[in-house]
Amino acid sequence: MSEICLEIKNLSKEFIVYNANKIVKACEDVNLSLKKGEFIGITGRSGSGKSTILKGIYRTNYPQKGEIHYDSDEYGWIDLCKASERQIVHLRKHEIGYVSQFLKIMPRTTARQLVENAVLETGGSEEEAKEKAETILKHFDLDETLWDAYPNTFSGGEKLRVNIAMAMVKKPKLLLLDEPTASLDNASKSKVRTLIEQLKNDGTTMLGIFHDLEFMEGLCDKEFNMQRGVIDE
Repeated sequence: MSEICLEIKNLSKEFIVYNANKIVKACEDVNLSLKKGEFIGITGRSGSGKSTILKGIYRTNYPQKGEIHYDSDEYGWIDLCKASERQIVHLRKHEIGYVSQFLKIMPRTTARQLVENAVLETGGSEEEAKEKAETILKHFDLDETLWDAYPNTFSGGEKLRVNIAMAMVKKPKLLLLDEPTASLDNASKSKVRTLIEQLKNDGTTMLGIFHDLEFMEGLCDKEFNMQRGVIDE
């Protein structure tokens, strides 16, 4: 398994909709493995269960069944479904990045501070954090007048660019991408693609879910399609 970074075995997750008195199966017996440095894309209609896989890896959801084995620098091979909260927090800070469509942040924290804090979490110095934050915010063409503003006032596309900057500036070992281009214009999509290509060249393993098939073209090593909680190559 030395070439494998992440291996998902028989992952199943369901949700109870109490007001409708029904059970919804989000994913069922998902099996997937990623080699180190590989980029796998998952497509499928909304509600097919794609995000559930990413949230299971990042441990914002607990699966009812299955295993998610990750080759961690800190802990060696670890089942993310059984890892302690302390271990998960460490992995999120130092090894596993997550880009969602939505920016969830601490209040009264500026865009610049958010990106700087991401660098500081990995052990970078204040000088390094300042330099890297400015570089990546410039890369995404975020107006400098917004750097010291609070992102809750930003547009959807501006928030997403900050979200991507926070994840990518850390150069994680494993990066999870949940519709990273959902509210971006073509110029911003190109900026995201450039950084994804750089991370891939540097050895980052990536798993992303997309509706934008054109964006995926020539970027992903493999593509899987998900329908009603079941995944197929």
